Amino acid sequence: MVHDEAAVLPPLGRSTTRSDLVAASIKAAILDGRLRPDELLVERRLADLLGVSKTPVREALIALTSSGLLMPTRNRGVAVRRLRAEDVQHVYEMRLLVEPWAAGQVATSGTFDAAEARRALEDAARFVEADDHAGLSLANRRFHRTIYSTCANELVVRSLDDLQDLTALGTVSLLWEQWPTWRAELEEHRELLAAVQERRAADAEALMRSHIQRSITRLRDERSRAVAG
Repeated sequence: MVHDEAAVLPPLGRSTTRSDLVAASIKAAILDGRLRPDELLVERRLADLLGVSKTPVREALIALTSSGLLMPTRNRGVAVRRLRAEDVQHVYEMRLLVEPWAAGQVATSGTFDAAEARRALEDAARFVEADDHAGLSLANRRFHRTIYSTCANELVVRSLDDLQDLTALGTVSLLWEQWPTWRAELEEHRELLAAVQERRAADAEALMRSHIQRSITRLRDERSRAVAG
């Protein structure tokens, strides 16, 4: 007898579990600076603060360690990751491989949420004026996600989600401390939005590539000076 596999095993879809919610809460605290690099995260304390058992906290910490936001410690605990210049450079190099392609694909298809992208840029402009780097970093993350999240390759989207988390952590804790580039980046985002909206795929891809490459060049130059010094 031949079974219809689709009927036997229908797709489950994605549900939001308690561990997902815990992970989202911890991630938000890391990216907005409430949890700082090298800060030790204790399961019991987090469970008490969030009003949950230790099991979803443990699952969330495992997931966030896998994504790179947390790192294991010597005593078998976990802490918020402190990114070195080399780490941040590697993150940007990975983004350079896929994010320009995704921007071009989305510009071609015209599938992205232009209204949400504009809201992210408006929030970013307010954070620039308020000198709120944590808020600005999260607004920039939202903007980039509106660009790439509707590309047709889910593997690219998931990879870029993790890379954007590390980018948000690296910009506040490292990049912007040395290079106050946030106003220039805001203008680059506006140019990128225009290219995607107008479905200029080649321009969108080129603008995203140069946007990411500028950060790689700064990090590379800084590391070269450090070695020479």
